[in-house]
Amino acid sequence: VVLILDEATSALDAESEALVQEALNRCARERTVLIIAHRLSTIEKADQIAVINKGKLVQTGNHSQLMADVNGLYYSLVSKQILSSKIKGNTVEDLEQQP
Repeated sequence: VVLILDEATSALDAESEALVQEALNRCARERTVLIIAHRLSTIEKADQIAVINKGKLVQTGNHSQLMADVNGLYYSLVSKQILSSKIKGNTVEDLEQQP
């Protein structure tokens, strides 16, 4: 079974996203799941993340590996999303607690 999710939580608020993400995590156990997402908190716990820029694969790894590359696109995108959420009133701690 392969489960493909394309922006599955993009229209949800943070609380609803957390509930959906928790359900998806349960469903994803022992299955292959392909998640297409711009909201990077959605893919943070993925075994493998592929970063695609302008149609080209530019990075692969898990969240920790990609965040270790401070010059990488993934690090830049995560940092921008954290800053954007912080400006909107969320704290970094709020973001880190999201699944």
